This record gives sequence, C-alpha cells and structure tokens, in this order.
Amino acid sequence: MKMVGRMVAAARIAKNLTQKQLGVLVQLDEETIASIEQGRRTLMPNVAELMDQHLGLPGLLTVAAHGMPERDPTPTWSDEYMDLEKDAIAFSWYEVGVLPGLLQTENYMRALFRGRVPAFLQEEIETLTSRRLARTELLHCERPPSLSFVVSEGALRDRIGGNAVYAEQVRHLLTCMELPHVTLQVLPFGQTSHPGLSGSFVMLETPDHEHRTYVESQRSSQRVTHPDDISILTLRYAMLRTQALNAEETASFLGRLLGEL
Repeated sequence: MKMVGRMVAAARIAKNLTQKQLGVLVQLDEETIASIEQGRRTLMPNVAELMDQHLGLPGLLTVAAHGMPERDPTPTWSDEYMDLEKDAIAFSWYEVGVLPGLLQTENYMRALFRGRVPAFLQEEIETLTSRRLARTELLHCERPPSLSFVVSEGALRDRIGGNAVYAEQVRHLLTCMELPHVTLQVLPFGQTSHPGLSGSFVMLETPDHEHRTYVESQRSSQRVTHPDDISILTLRYAMLRTQALNAEETASFLGRLLGEL
C-alpha cells in the first residue's frame, strides 16, 4: 500500500496537481487522496483507472490496484474511522461485548483475534494486533484527546484469553483510569432499562469541532451523518453515563473482579 501510494504521489506531482485537484478529478476528497498516498488507505481498482486516465499513465495504477493482496485483515470500512481517530480531540465510546480497542492490552487483542470465526491466519493476527496496538499510542501522546468510555459489565465478565490475560487486562484498565484525560465507567447488570440496547457506538470530535459518529455491528461499521441521528446518540450517551457507575465506583468494581480470581 505504501509503494502504491508513493506511485500515486509521484504521478500527481509530475502533473503539477495538488491532492485536492486530483481528488476533484477522481471524485474523492483531499483527505482520502492523502491517505492513499501515505499507504493508509487501499487504492481501489475503479479509482486507479480514473487516476491512470487523468495522470496519463498506461494502466500502471490499475495493474497495481488489482495486484494488491486478496485478503486484507483490516476491513475497508475502517479506513475513514482510523484517519479520524488519529486527530480527534474527544471521544465518547460505548461498548457492549468487548473492551474498547484503545484500552486493550496486547494479549487481550491477540485472544480476541484468535477467537474469530472463521479463523484468521497467524500472519493476519500479527498484522491486526500490531495495528491495534499502534492506535493505543493515543493514550500517551503529547496532547492526548479527552477519552470517555462506558462499558457494559458483560464486556468485563467474559475472561477473554484466560485468567492471566484477564487479570492483566483489568489491571491495565485501572492504570488507564489514572490518566487525567481518561474516564471509564461500567454500566452494571440489573438495569430495568437503558438506551444502549441497540449496540455499540463511538462519537468523535474533530479539531474543527465537527462531530462524527459510528455505529458498530458484527460485520461492519456505519457512519451516522444526519444531525438528528447524531443528536439522538449524544443524548443516549449522556443517559448511559448517568446510569453507569462513577469513576470511583468503577475502580472499586474492577478491584472486586481481580479479587474473584
């Protein structure tokens, strides 16, 4: 992907085009062109054909796009989210079944990927783990975003990876909670009603103070764009926070989980 991205950049520069100008020609935004050139987004064959046409190339990018590996363990729908995640200034994250990726330990990540059906190849597990682990650097960067997490108790009751991995993960959560920009709350079992029954979602605030929202399912992640829908999810998250344990109660809860081992 990085090699193909460099080919795109070289051909664009040779034609004296900016990323924005090339994006107009191939019907993509400037950020997407930048992601392709940096090797963070796959060059799709239909886009490659348009680029060959406008950059005066004899099908070189089309050949490259068709020659990409058939199986990429990172789904294409996640590319846009990954780009936004790196620059976001605030997160509001609700998870039902597993812990948020930014709070996972390396061993917990590997255990999740090993449990996938159909099974990943070992090479794919290594690639996915490496990529997810790199994302956790957000927690310790120079100017970290504000991170708020609400996690269902169910995500903490499953001992993914076995007792040793589980204990390490719970201790890691307690360590993360010591960071001043991280808030973690557990939504305990026994609720008679709560607004998170439809599943997990994450809301991001960009440096331009725009709000982007993604709703997750087993096979995909859907971006929510309509202002009314974003407003509804914002209200739901606010309600979830009021029903969840506060930070001190959550820390005590995690301590009790360790004591049960």
